[in-house]
Amino acid sequence: MFVDKAKILIKAGNGGDGAVAFHREKYVAAGGPDGGDGGRGGNIVFQVDDNISTLADFRYKRKYKAQNGENGRGSHCNGKKAPDLVIRVPRGTVIREVESGVVMADMSSDEPFIAAKGGKGGWGNCHFATSTRQTPRFAKSGAPGEEWEVTLELKLIADVGLLGFPNVGKSSLLSVVSEAKPIIGDYHFTTIIPVLGVVSMGPENSFVMADIPGLIEGAAEGIGLGHEFLRHVERCRMLVHIVDVAGSEGRDPIDDFEKINSELERFNPDLAKCPQIVAGNKIDLATDEQLKTFRDYITGKGYEYYEICAPIKHNTKELINAVAAKLAELPPVKRYEAEEIPQEILLQKKNNGFRVTVEDGVYIVEAEWLNKILMKTDPDDYESLQYFQNVLQSTGIIDELIKQGIHEGDTVSIYDLEFDYIP
Repeated sequence: MFVDKAKILIKAGNGGDGAVAFHREKYVAAGGPDGGDGGRGGNIVFQVDDNISTLADFRYKRKYKAQNGENGRGSHCNGKKAPDLVIRVPRGTVIREVESGVVMADMSSDEPFIAAKGGKGGWGNCHFATSTRQTPRFAKSGAPGEEWEVTLELKLIADVGLLGFPNVGKSSLLSVVSEAKPIIGDYHFTTIIPVLGVVSMGPENSFVMADIPGLIEGAAEGIGLGHEFLRHVERCRMLVHIVDVAGSEGRDPIDDFEKINSELERFNPDLAKCPQIVAGNKIDLATDEQLKTFRDYITGKGYEYYEICAPIKHNTKELINAVAAKLAELPPVKRYEAEEIPQEILLQKKNNGFRVTVEDGVYIVEAEWLNKILMKTDPDDYESLQYFQNVLQSTGIIDELIKQGIHEGDTVSIYDLEFDYIP
């Protein structure tokens, strides 16, 4: 099954918690704190795999979570760093952040992309020892790993895209100019998935041609198969527009040509500006008058035009030579540049998604990660409470309370902990 679009949730591993431990050894008095640090959580990494040609695997698994880092231990033993989770995708996959729609990465090269970074490990209590605080009974929890909902969109990497109505001879042309073996038949939509073929022009000189499933009128609105595969034309450096010049199916060749270009314009205006070479196919079935009428129309519009009969390779070499010459003048295959994720979304992630609500004058703070820290806080230990207060300040919770209008003496509720707010 050819699948070229998917939505998945990725979650990097959380950092391991720092340990609260004290050195205990015979004949060593007051050994002091020796809690180790937590390990870093695993990253989510995307990697191109040329053995994969579709996104079908992502139809059945939509959540990917890396391992958490190990917690620290006593005797200054740090937790083990978690391994990265590598997600393999076909070359040409574009990764977008769902909420903003911005491009995070274009997987067109072999370079891996870290989409979600694992959380840093928390410090053990040995880091919090000072000359005045010699027995800290608290440690830092590991930071949460990044979490994103992303869309994966496969845009095939091809130099040349073959366009045209169903059954005009696109697959036949690809089969005779490359080693590709597309399905060929005298019926509509023989090709139901894009097919790539490498066209060799000699030693170290070749280009990739893509047979895009047949377009029909209304493809930009989802009619037929064209809407599903028009995205694969967007990267092409140029297009070869194949037309049944004989009108063997009762359609007018000129009308076919204009309708396909109209669909390209409606789907993506930039596609209409892509260089085109027009190939009039099935000339063995056309009359001299049909050939002249179409030839005059296309050349009159300024297009380079070739008359071919693909199954018997008539004039196909001349067409391919013209394509190669045009490619030599064009810039490389389009790559999508990574974009900046909007600041408000980054801030929401940075604040770890805490929520502050007010009910009957009580300010309620909710955050899964904060409850984890609260469980390790000793209300009877001043230094532990001081550390908890610093967490509230550094993560922006205090600022949010002030923003929502809290005053001195108002009650703040954080799960099982309630206290009066003092500025």
